[in-house]
Amino acid sequence: MKKQKFELSKGGKDFLASIVAIAAGLLFGLIILLFSNARQAFPAFGMILKGGFTDGLSGLAQVFYLSTPIILTGLSVGFAFKTGLFNIGSSGQFTCGAFAAVYIGVKWTFLPGGVHWIVALIGALIAGAIWGMVPGILKAVANVNEVITSIMMNYIGMYLVNILIVKYVYDPIKSQSVPVAKSAIIPKLGLDKIFHSNNINISIFIAILAVILIYIVLNKTTFGYELKACGLSPEASRYAGINAKRNIILSMTIAGALSGLGGGLLYLAGSGKYLQVLDVLAPQGFNGISVALLGMSNPIGILFAGLFIGHITVGGNNIQLYNFVPEIVDIIISTIIYFGAFALLIKSLFDRFRRRPSEAAAVKEEK
Repeated sequence: MKKQKFELSKGGKDFLASIVAIAAGLLFGLIILLFSNARQAFPAFGMILKGGFTDGLSGLAQVFYLSTPIILTGLSVGFAFKTGLFNIGSSGQFTCGAFAAVYIGVKWTFLPGGVHWIVALIGALIAGAIWGMVPGILKAVANVNEVITSIMMNYIGMYLVNILIVKYVYDPIKSQSVPVAKSAIIPKLGLDKIFHSNNINISIFIAILAVILIYIVLNKTTFGYELKACGLSPEASRYAGINAKRNIILSMTIAGALSGLGGGLLYLAGSGKYLQVLDVLAPQGFNGISVALLGMSNPIGILFAGLFIGHITVGGNNIQLYNFVPEIVDIIISTIIYFGAFALLIKSLFDRFRRRPSEAAAVKEEK
């Protein structure tokens, strides 16, 4: 009688790989704290683990506020990755979407209050979609590597938005965009009173809705099946009659739209954040790459990975109470995110170690 071997499901392997990556990142962060200030290291590390829970409901509100844009950019990267594409242009798409939302929020004051913020978010979606579509077209038509083109589009988007800010929505005194109209601010629906914070609104629910929608598209529709088939095996997909070029363009367009929406949600939050005229790429786009890797490109995993990064960020900001300089905080958070990129490697190692006993047993049976 053969013994039944315990076998983890694909989702279980993904989850275990992410947990190991997070643990490795936290351990490395603790080592940095010990070298910096051994006496205060463990209390500060405890503060990081507490994260948003340290400040009660207002801390949770800050977690949701910081998590929302990187959940969307993580979805953007993860969606493209599921179709065999690496969307490293999320930062540029995020910036273009943010500008479109701010422009509509400032200039289109003729729109009714209940519609203005919705139109601004739609504008962000469209701007991000256009910025993502360009690398998709170049990939589909001329087989130009999407990593190269999307990196270029990041910088083109950054400089273009800087020019457009100065031309259309510029506050010369503060060197930033002017405030959007009140009608363009995303509704809070009383959440600010519940959580005792002005940073929270319904954006987190919009992000969750986007997660559910992308999950359904990828796993419950023919279109999603075709996209994933193209990512797994382009040659087999073409043989099966799937239009690979169309799917490449659509995949990058949808990915860009998600990043653009993330930019709109952040800058229409009414939290006092404005577009700056700086030659700096939006960090939310690159954080989205890490969130997608940590979440194994699974929409549900990306949601929790984004919330985790937001939680750690809030906790990291609080360790300045223990006399750690802000640069140490940035190093710790960056290290945790960096180790998230090794989740795929850890997963492949698990698969390799699981295969070795099976292969050995198969050889033994043949003998």
